[in-house]
Amino acid sequence: MSKARLTPEQLRALLAQRILILDGAMGTMIQAHQLQEADYRGSEFANWPTDLKGNNDLLVLTQPDIIRSIHRQYLLAGADIVETNSFNATTIAMADYQMEALSARINRESARLAREACDEISAQTPERPRYVAGVLGPTNRTASISPDVNDPGYRNVTFDELVTAYKESTHALIDGGADIIMLETIFDTLNAKAAAFAVLEVFDELGFELPVMISGTITDASGRTLSGQTTEAFYHSLAHVKPVCFGLNCALGPDLLRPYVEALSTVSEAFVSVHPNAGLPNEFGEYDLGAEEMAAEIADWAKQGFVNIVGGCCGTTPEHIRTIAEAVAGVAPRQPKPVSHQFNLAGLEAFSPEW
Repeated sequence: MSKARLTPEQLRALLAQRILILDGAMGTMIQAHQLQEADYRGSEFANWPTDLKGNNDLLVLTQPDIIRSIHRQYLLAGADIVETNSFNATTIAMADYQMEALSARINRESARLAREACDEISAQTPERPRYVAGVLGPTNRTASISPDVNDPGYRNVTFDELVTAYKESTHALIDGGADIIMLETIFDTLNAKAAAFAVLEVFDELGFELPVMISGTITDASGRTLSGQTTEAFYHSLAHVKPVCFGLNCALGPDLLRPYVEALSTVSEAFVSVHPNAGLPNEFGEYDLGAEEMAAEIADWAKQGFVNIVGGCCGTTPEHIRTIAEAVAGVAPRQPKPVSHQFNLAGLEAFSPEW
């Protein structure tokens, strides 16, 4: 674990100085290994009663060298922050594999592997420490939308169940060495509120705070999250958490994501992070946007003063991250909007009345 905890104030000071680089897609890199069922199972889970292929988070237990190597590749490509391989590691998501009881262990190990990689590379460049973002994914359930079209009032998860799951994951991520807690790929704001509530409760229990990053997903060209909010409404719904960084990731490529990045930059009193997909998936589910094209778009965002942290989501590789890092090197970071104490409301859309 790191010798000293990263404080929110320290991360804010760093973000005011330069644009930081986030890593790229873990899933894309795992797919390149073409792992089979036996690889996911390893020896410990050889007789597990369910299929395990596709449970990428489990690989921190069964294929730790692969996960550690992926982290190293992104760090060597220029990443300042690497995300833990824990996107689906909550008890709620792990229920698909009957592995709820392994959730804490997987989160802890995911943070430990990322910590080892960061400490190794940081030791080579002490003037530029690398950081671990402990990832809390959205889960595979939505608290605000019914999964049954014939029963709009039905929910398959409650707010309290989400809080319990997120608290366990947060404790384990911190125990494993996470510097930052990152609520990522949020498509349901109520899920995100549960995650944020859980994280703040954990901070109260531990007696210290880590920096928090929140990153939502605009699901399509409508410009809204899956639960129906615009970018501005989504921001206002969670601004009370006072995250160090608020951002967008996944779903869209950089060209389609641009107007929403600009909108977020306009309203956010926090720093802004963005890690888009490498374009939209083709008919084979693959991503075709090359590193140079993606970096050119993100470099323009940087020059326009939209961003503080940039990286990649689905389809991106260390080459994408290396090229993005080179493209934004030396570009001044965005300065957050001054705190205004403006009264803001948010339903599906934002409403900021003028008194």
